[in-house]
Amino acid sequence: MAISAQDVKALKDLTNCGLMDCKKALEQTNGDVDAAIKYLRENGLAKAAKKSGRIAAEGLVYAKIDEDKKIGAIVEVNSETDFAAKSDRFIEFVDIVAQAVIDSDAKDVEELKAFKPAGSEETIGDILTERIATISENIQIRRFKRMQGDLFSYIHNGGGSIIGAMIKIEADDVNDDAVKACAKDLLLQIAASSPQYVDPKDVPADVVDEEKKIQLEIVKKENAESPKPKPENVLEKIVEGRMRKFTEDICLLNQPYVKDPALTVAKYIASIGKNVKVVEFVRFEKGEGIQKKEDNFADEVASMVK
Repeated sequence: MAISAQDVKALKDLTNCGLMDCKKALEQTNGDVDAAIKYLRENGLAKAAKKSGRIAAEGLVYAKIDEDKKIGAIVEVNSETDFAAKSDRFIEFVDIVAQAVIDSDAKDVEELKAFKPAGSEETIGDILTERIATISENIQIRRFKRMQGDLFSYIHNGGGSIIGAMIKIEADDVNDDAVKACAKDLLLQIAASSPQYVDPKDVPADVVDEEKKIQLEIVKKENAESPKPKPENVLEKIVEGRMRKFTEDICLLNQPYVKDPALTVAKYIASIGKNVKVVEFVRFEKGEGIQKKEDNFADEVASMVK
């Protein structure tokens, strides 16, 4: 299949690899982006497979907790421009969406759109249509997560990025000041370090197996190119070490604590006492995984004078 320049650039943005390497990877995998990323990693050309790519879409990540019901919602709603995302009408709509997530049992966006907020004859979908018309931009409810229990949330808005995190914890007393401070620190950790799982035991076996295969291919390639190749048993130990690092990177409890890298997050939590336990968490980053259309200004001008 023909590989376009846009496809090559998109893969370059995702992997930070060279254009020719990206072109070759796409050709080798018939344009399959995920397979191309894997190809690049196995050939030692990509240090990390950051499928989320660059933050491109505009909008808001927003969190809301009903303290009485102990139910919380974190949502991402996208707009075309940052200007629209800062408007009162847009922000109000995002709050309506978050409240609807709390009040409904919607499992996905389509179910949420069919829900009627309390005191309204209109569904969320109807309200969305009205906001699109009045704000004059395409608006999308992209995703949401509903959580129940003792919840804490944090929104980071700076440098053009908006990151939201929500965490559910258990403790001897969740209202204890030390526990609340711990929850806040954990939210900052999640926002900054982007873990995917709480504990290594939560990582699906297929995720571990896939990463192990990739690391084994990388190690074999490195060994084949080495002037002093290592025996097979040594290669296995190298892969084991890299898998420990992989788990450390993606599991919250194994990560170095951002405020004191000499501690892991698990050791930091233990130092608080109070039997603090992380049950679950969620992290959304605005525009994560969405590639914004990039217009060529020169082409645009040329088209205007034709």
